[in-house]
Amino acid sequence: MTDYRGVAAGDVAAIHQLYALQSHLIDSGRQRDWAATFTTDGEFHSPSYPEPVVGSSDLEAFAGRFYSGAEAADEVHRHVITNLLVETAVEAELTVRGYLQIVATKRGGDTRLVRMTTITDRVIRVGDEWKIARRIVSRDDAPRNP
Repeated sequence: MTDYRGVAAGDVAAIHQLYALQSHLIDSGRQRDWAATFTTDGEFHSPSYPEPVVGSSDLEAFAGRFYSGAEAADEVHRHVITNLLVETAVEAELTVRGYLQIVATKRGGDTRLVRMTTITDRVIRVGDEWKIARRIVSRDDAPRNP
């Protein structure tokens, strides 16, 4: 198979690797490297946080707070991304959707699901890499709009 829904198989594989890398980076406290998976003006929008996070330095600080919060709680937090759907938006731009679970394990204790979300990302090619330009997170526990 050379492509799926208009996306080259190699690009689909690269996107899967990018999302796996992101999870490992933020969960291991490598906030600078995590921020570098976004464009320099990348955006992160989530109802779990009071304001959008925009730009490399703010993304780095955000990831640092995530990791520090887990450490302070004596927990290990994991981002578990599944069911990625990669679609072409325009040339050198993809739309990626997936399910994201955040799981916390108390050191020496039990594991719990912190939140279940969906992500919708605008991903663009920068040189020979794919980078996230905009991430929108939606929580499954959010009330329905009337």
